[in-house]
Amino acid sequence: MCGIVGYLGERQASPLLLEGLKRLEYRGYDSAGVALFSRDNGGAQFEIRRCKGKLVNLEEKVKNAPLPGKLGLGHTRWATHGSPTDENAHPHWSENVVVVHNGIIENYLELRQQLVEAGHEFTSATDTEVIPHLVEYYFKELGDMEAAFCQAAKRLKGSFAIGMFSTHDGDKIFAAKNRCPLILGLGDGENFLASDIPAILNYTRRVIILEDGDCAIVSKDQVKITDVDGNARKRDCKQITWTAAMAEKGGYRHFMLKEIHEQPEAVMQTLQGRVDQSEPALTLEEVDLDEQLLRRLQRVVIVACGTSWHAALAGKYMLESLARIPVEVDLASEFRYRQPILDNNTLLMAISQSGETADTLAALDEAKANKSPILSICNVVDSSIPRSSNYVFYTHAGPEIGVASTKAFTTQLVVLYLLSLQFAQVRRSLNSKELQRHLDDLIHLPRQMEEQLEREEEV
Repeated sequence: MCGIVGYLGERQASPLLLEGLKRLEYRGYDSAGVALFSRDNGGAQFEIRRCKGKLVNLEEKVKNAPLPGKLGLGHTRWATHGSPTDENAHPHWSENVVVVHNGIIENYLELRQQLVEAGHEFTSATDTEVIPHLVEYYFKELGDMEAAFCQAAKRLKGSFAIGMFSTHDGDKIFAAKNRCPLILGLGDGENFLASDIPAILNYTRRVIILEDGDCAIVSKDQVKITDVDGNARKRDCKQITWTAAMAEKGGYRHFMLKEIHEQPEAVMQTLQGRVDQSEPALTLEEVDLDEQLLRRLQRVVIVACGTSWHAALAGKYMLESLARIPVEVDLASEFRYRQPILDNNTLLMAISQSGETADTLAALDEAKANKSPILSICNVVDSSIPRSSNYVFYTHAGPEIGVASTKAFTTQLVVLYLLSLQFAQVRRSLNSKELQRHLDDLIHLPRQMEEQLEREEEV
């Protein structure tokens, strides 16, 4: 559940960006970064600070190496393509363009290949990195940053919320939205960009909620909104009357309703960077599953409690039907008392939203005593269960406050499906055509979930 904050005006941007990112911490993250634009005698330039871990780490970096500038972008990230490292944190950039991005660019491989052939050099395998290079490509062709940004947004397929600035046009922030939340905050002589209202509520209560297909060109004194073809779009400004707590609920009556509507984004974040559409193949390097282990496995035992146990029951059907491997499902609270039969050809799979479920941790001890390899599925980075496991597959649901599970459950199902396909790919129980069909279905799942949620009143 990544977070975006942008500012331009007369104040130093860095403290405002850090404060805004703090107010988005409830969305969950494992790395963060800021980029600031400034001018000096040497001309226009930008500086970036990024780091893994909590915002205090980023604050320390900024304190030790201050970032001047009255225009900037900030980002908090769940690691969805590559591990949580300084290098994988946002912002990303090309020569003169800086971008923060939430979402999945479904056609990034096609765009990347085009850009490589045009002479662009990439430093990562992320989908995000194609965006600044694509904008740079069109700027060289069109000579106008606004036109270049809109043309780049037009080429993107998938779900995205984008914030961008460029040294070519250093008085503006550019934004584009499609199926990921993005808002503008209007001030006096200053304007804001954010992925959620709490980030800017201390500075303004006048908000424009961008809609799918919108491109926004934001200066400190005005906002221009168009479609990707440059045609003007009118968006009303809303006065936010919510309290800070209500703002965290996104205007929904309670957190559970908000989290129901966050499911498409949570699923999208969980899929991001894990499906290679060109092969077709799964890109699960972060899990680092031993393929020899997957081939020799004779069975899988899944242990979990509560909602995670219900996900495990569905996972049994996925693994057995797709990977053709026997699966048992146990309540973790009962597992160690039945003297389970385990060995190094049995994979113990532990599912836990929090990563701290005591009974599930006890089941891991039982597996270790019997030399069974352990794979955990968890939502909280570096919690106890992942630390006690041989392999870890993180969901990216973000914090779930509602008691009845919604997005934590659906992201667990997605991870179980991805693992089932990974097992099937290695064990050759699916051919290439069948695998492609399943991967295509997964890529389109967030959009299909959104379509159903749009029918809320009808339902």
